[in-house]
Amino acid sequence: MSTGYKITNAAGLYFTTMTVRHWIDIFTRRIYNDIIVDSLNFCIKTKGLEVYAWVIMTNHLHLIIRAKDNFLLTDILRDFKKFTSKEIINTIKNNPQESRKEWLLRGFTKTDNAPIANRREQYQFWQVGSHPVELWSAAVIDEKMNYLHQNPVKSGFVFRAEDYLYSSAADYAGEKGLIDICILQ
Repeated sequence: MSTGYKITNAAGLYFTTMTVRHWIDIFTRRIYNDIIVDSLNFCIKTKGLEVYAWVIMTNHLHLIIRAKDNFLLTDILRDFKKFTSKEIINTIKNNPQESRKEWLLRGFTKTDNAPIANRREQYQFWQVGSHPVELWSAAVIDEKMNYLHQNPVKSGFVFRAEDYLYSSAADYAGEKGLIDICILQ
């Protein structure tokens, strides 16, 4: 089944969206957001990921990214999704303060009629795919960057994009954010 979203240019800059299965609002708790932040920083340091912009919303993650030479973005994204999925599911299971534990685990439990990434796992955290869109011009980059950074503002989480903790907007406002990003000029 082809979705039309593919990484075809190994050196390309891509806008990607990773969505939580069933659009479950998991990223309303800091513990889960921090797993994403730590994993992105790990991929930057060890897997050849370059992050130019990012935002974590309640049920999805947007990134503007590319892979360094000799690395494949598809491999980085696969490993990132696999690790974060397992880590978040384990955190849900082992967090005594998680009041939504049973409901969350039920939502991530695989069913026979849902498209799944790995048939051997009991749970699936992310929806299949990351919807990569290559950014081929400065205008398209600016459009996606603005969309990504304004997401928390439009959702009513903050008045100014740079005030949202789980985003690179602060980096572009001259402050230091949580992820070691590459600033686009």
